[in-house]
Amino acid sequence: MKNNNFRPFSLLFFGMVFLFAACTNQKSDLIFESEQGKIQLEMITDSIRVPFGMCFLPNNKMMVTNRFSGELIQVDLKSGRKTVIKGVPKSYCRLDGGALDILPHPKYQENDWLYFAHSVGDSTASTMAIDRGKLNGDSLTQTERIFTAFPYYPSPSHYGTRMVIKNDYLFFTMGDRYDLMDSAQTLNNHLGKVMRIFDDGRIPKDNPFVNTDNAKPEIWSLGHRNPQGLTLHPKTQELWLHEHGPKGGDELNLIKPALNYGWPIICHGIDYDDTPIGDGITHKEGMEQPVHYYTPSIAPSSMVFYTGDKLEQWKGNLFVGAMALTHLNRLVLKEDKVVHEERILKDFGRRVRVVRQGPDGYLYIGVDGGAIYRLKPI
Repeated sequence: MKNNNFRPFSLLFFGMVFLFAACTNQKSDLIFESEQGKIQLEMITDSIRVPFGMCFLPNNKMMVTNRFSGELIQVDLKSGRKTVIKGVPKSYCRLDGGALDILPHPKYQENDWLYFAHSVGDSTASTMAIDRGKLNGDSLTQTERIFTAFPYYPSPSHYGTRMVIKNDYLFFTMGDRYDLMDSAQTLNNHLGKVMRIFDDGRIPKDNPFVNTDNAKPEIWSLGHRNPQGLTLHPKTQELWLHEHGPKGGDELNLIKPALNYGWPIICHGIDYDDTPIGDGITHKEGMEQPVHYYTPSIAPSSMVFYTGDKLEQWKGNLFVGAMALTHLNRLVLKEDKVVHEERILKDFGRRVRVVRQGPDGYLYIGVDGGAIYRLKPI
């Protein structure tokens, strides 16, 4: 016979246990071992469900996108106080869609431009767009759309998107939309590509496919799956990217103009039903091999080269957030080759959605669930 009193009591009991554990966890020091010593996680703020994008502004301010809600949130780094920014263009928030990357112009203190990538549309058709605007108090003003990816498509999956600015150029990624993976190999769309435009949306005349018939002139490279990491090497200023593989085969790539990185023709992973991707090949002439790949997949999020002095032993290392294997991935590179890998925060059990270096020289991570932490050496 069913005990009708059990369920309410159980829910109350486990709810109290969960609340106690959460409060205890927030108050206690989160300390983890690394090869270079102990690391403490200092919580900055919490309750941002999916902190996809993160960047820093003057006066101890941080901007965070909440992919789940489409919100752009300003965080005070001293107090942890959150302010939801008004006037932000509406996002289509479903599955992979929502508020994606956020990026200040390198000359932000002169021009005030903030770049905001997000999915737009509705359940019938959606795509990725990039807007820019200027922060005025707690509002985003003077917004203008400088890019919209083609085509719109119903699936709410694989939008990318990460952005970097190099000189006057904005580089950004776009995913293959999952169902349209073959589009990553054709030039008449933006899917599975890296793009380059001027920071005001104009198309550079020296882009590699500007004069190619039926090609989208913004394309810089092709053959990508779902790139959610993009950064510049601090010394060479070369463009580095990582992208999700299917089941295995997450890739780290050094991006050069006009090159084809192979997806879905070559891949170091397999499909989710354990069948091969395409012909199941990993190499083909005219297609680039990754600098490094992960099998099994770590589900990489964002990435950054560390250049600060607070964690001197990590200077020059590449840090990648890992979601499926819940850790912070540290890569040591020598002459564009990965010579060592360390997996930090493995015992944390949180999906590291974004990793950035702050102006104070510390690394910051955002985790799904979702809190922002500062990494400090002990």
